[in-house]
Amino acid sequence: MVAASEASEASDVAAERHGHERLRRAVSDWGGWVALAAGAVLCVLGWYGVSGQSLTERQLPYLASATIPGAALIVAGAVLLARDGTGSGTAAGAAESRVEELYRLLTQDEEPVPTSAAPASAHLVAVPGGTMLHRADCPLVAGKPEAAEAPADEERLRPCPVCEPPAPEPER
Repeated sequence: MVAASEASEASDVAAERHGHERLRRAVSDWGGWVALAAGAVLCVLGWYGVSGQSLTERQLPYLASATIPGAALIVAGAVLLARDGTGSGTAAGAAESRVEELYRLLTQDEEPVPTSAAPASAHLVAVPGGTMLHRADCPLVAGKPEAAEAPADEERLRPCPVCEPPAPEPER
């Protein structure tokens, strides 16, 4: 019986905490929107006051009393609204986890690719008039119908730096 009353009290405390959190979020949201709106109104009033004055010394009071406080209210409202988006389970929390996953993927060490002594494609090709010798599966010649089998006696062709074909063996 005691354990049941303690569990009930714990759930009541959790519900009360959840209620306070919801109230704090609502006040923060409304306060943020009100601050943004008031800041925008002050900026517009300051701009309107400045636009009617041709002398700088007459524009300064409008800047000091309306535009600068308006900009500060806009920043404060944005901070209040953004602060609520930092918890887990929100869109900002999901974005943060995606950024962390991307960082992990970009910084992890790549697994070494085993290199075999046999080339992936022993068939060597060249483009007529070209200067490089390619493997048949090289991305630089893939899909080019003019790529044909390279003649064995062609010494002017350099190995492609992308697919790194074996150097042609000189004939004896």
